[in-house]
Parts: sequence; C-alpha cells; structure tokens
Amino acid sequence: MIRITSLIAASIAILGLIAVDGSALAQPKDKKDKDRAEQGDPKGSKGDKTDKEKKLKKVKHVKAKDLVGDKIKKNGKHKFHESGKHSAFVNVKDGKITGVNVSHAEKGNVPVKKYKTTKDMSQAQAGSIHRVAFNLAQSGTQYLGTTWIGYAYYDDWGYEVIYWFPYDMIYDYDTGAVEYVPADYY
Repeated sequence: MIRITSLIAASIAILGLIAVDGSALAQPKDKKDKDRAEQGDPKGSKGDKTDKEKKLKKVKHVKAKDLVGDKIKKNGKHKFHESGKHSAFVNVKDGKITGVNVSHAEKGNVPVKKYKTTKDMSQAQAGSIHRVAFNLAQSGTQYLGTTWIGYAYYDDWGYEVIYWFPYDMIYDYDTGAVEYVPADYY
C-alpha cells in the first residue's frame, strides 16, 4: 500500500512538471538559448557578451612625460607621438603644457578628453598583476602621492589612448579634468 502511494505521488509530480513547462522538454537547445537571450539572461546566447564584458573598454595608457622630453623647453605646438593615422601634438607655454591635440590623417581633429587621477596609470598594464616586491620604493624618477593628468582619444580600433602627465607639467591641470575611473573598477 505504501509502495503504491509513493508511486502515485511520484507520477503526479512528474506529470505536473511536464504540464507546467512541457515545451521545455521538446525545444531544441538553440531555441532555449534564444528565448533566454530575449528575456535578458546574459547566459542565454553564446554570441552575446555579458554586462560586465560590455562595460569593459580597451585602454592604452601611455607615459607621455618621456615622449615629450626636451620639447617642454620650447614654446609652441610639438608633435610627440604617432599611432596609426593619429598624430598627437602638445602645446607648450613657458615650460608647461597648455593642452594636447590629436589629429587624424584623413578625418582631421579628434576630440580629446581630460582626466585626472592620483594613481600612476602609465605604469598600469591591463590584465596583469604587479607584485609589491617589484615596485621601486621612492626612486628619483617616480612621482609619489601626486595627481596625474591624462589626455584621451579613441583610435580607429576602438581603443581609448590616454597620455598621462604629472600635474606639475600641466599649466592649468584642474580645469576641465574629469576623475578617471578604470574600467576594471566596477
């Protein structure tokens, strides 16, 4: 009697599951994935990127202080870097940088955004781990506890290229600068 009761209960449970979502048993895997993707489930489709992957942007950090070098001593507009069809120019006045302009060989001037941060992003390498033992402590070439100013533009491949300078090289470092938050911060 107990055996029959448990068999009936199990049968009812199985029939109930089939009745509730019987279509899930008959659908091919691709249709299930498509339905999940339509409902906003990031795991639904293999080709879709998850929300975190969409937020991450490709960034190239460039230590521009070294690229400018002795050009900082002469007033005027100086070309200091080339990347593909883009050329970066630095505007110098009285030994300070007043701005950075970027031009594309075919499209002309490119919009440049100004960032500020307290971290030396020019030392940052995307996707790598820096061990504390490998960092140089208070060497003469490092700026410790300073503000860094970055000038950024987007290149032809979708990378955000950012030229980083220590604040003491910039004429007016705070005006127009937006706080920089790295993409992997989220």
